[in-house]
Amino acid sequence: MQQRKNKWLIVLAAIGIHISIGSVYAWSVLTRPIMETMGFTMQQVTWAFSLAILFLGTSAGFLGTWVERHGPRVSGLVAAACFGSGMLGTAWALSCQSLTMLYLCYGVIGGVGLGVGYITPVSTLVKWFPNNRGLATGLAIMGFGFASLLAGPLMQMLIAAYGLVNNFIIMGCVYVVVIACSALYLEPPQINVQAAKGTHKAQLPENLPRQYTVKEAMRTWEFYALWLVFFLNITCGIALLAVASPMAQEVIGMTPMAAASMVGIIGILNGGGRIFWSTVSDYIGRKNTYIVFFVIEVLAFYLLAGVKDSLAFQLLLFIIITCYGGGFSCMPAYLSDLYGTKQLSAIHGRVLTAWGLAGIAGPLLLSVLHECTHSYTVPLYFFSGCFVVSLVVAVLLKLKGGK
Repeated sequence: MQQRKNKWLIVLAAIGIHISIGSVYAWSVLTRPIMETMGFTMQQVTWAFSLAILFLGTSAGFLGTWVERHGPRVSGLVAAACFGSGMLGTAWALSCQSLTMLYLCYGVIGGVGLGVGYITPVSTLVKWFPNNRGLATGLAIMGFGFASLLAGPLMQMLIAAYGLVNNFIIMGCVYVVVIACSALYLEPPQINVQAAKGTHKAQLPENLPRQYTVKEAMRTWEFYALWLVFFLNITCGIALLAVASPMAQEVIGMTPMAAASMVGIIGILNGGGRIFWSTVSDYIGRKNTYIVFFVIEVLAFYLLAGVKDSLAFQLLLFIIITCYGGGFSCMPAYLSDLYGTKQLSAIHGRVLTAWGLAGIAGPLLLSVLHECTHSYTVPLYFFSGCFVVSLVVAVLLKLKGGK
């Protein structure tokens, strides 16, 4: 007999996983201490973060079917083992001053833990909240966005008190415990088990979409359209995140301290945007929500390229970041609208490969354009044009797509 679970504790368990692995967004806090400890350049150290995002996307894509087959408990424990061992391995790499081991432990092993952990709770949450899919996934993915607000200051304190190597040891142990405990509570709702046996069907939500397998979903043009808009949204957003502080100092003359405060607010809005937009999508629909995203971002990036006023600069930047976060949280619900929940983790994982590639493409593209033009204006205009493409695709999805 399946133990009855509280759906809000399921949400809390999902947040526990995401707020742990979301600490990857606090990497900038670690960059300078690692440079000083290991004697490497910023570009060399930053590659560890880029590799982690790359392997997040690729592992989510290739292991999504495995996650669906083995369930959230097993996959969550695997995520705990990979992410925790990646953190502990990073401590060892730093003590040995090995850049190769840093890439392997934090980038590859930790990145696999990120990917498996990211998709582990999504399908389960959607099944617990069939009529509020956006809210459910937004609550969990919100944790990923907010994580840097907790992890950044905590890591700074640990580094100051115990040193860089011990910081990774302590955080690695904490993350293993939090992720593992969260994973052990996760399981699909009882209603789905009963429905599979042909009972209590009246309790299931009405108008369920056809339940696609991952192979069937990948045969539809909508899948590739969603992959493209996801890729473009992350490419432009993550590029802006990577240079928010130096751009604010260069373009509008903001002080380093003020720029750091702005980055903290960005973390709040990245997380807040995920729950806000995912909740909105439950009322206006995922297709309309993505159209709204891209209309806003076309205008915001275009205006940001020419703004010189501090208040206007920050306001536009904050608006963009909410849409960036919302693009993450609305995607699982959008996919479940189109393809059902049968293999949602696997389908979502395939789409997340866009994140891995965008994590490399965005910062690289911006740095190349900035070096060629010695300005942020051209990159911002270019990103505005990218969102025009996304807007056209989003409109086509609304007019020509399925349910």
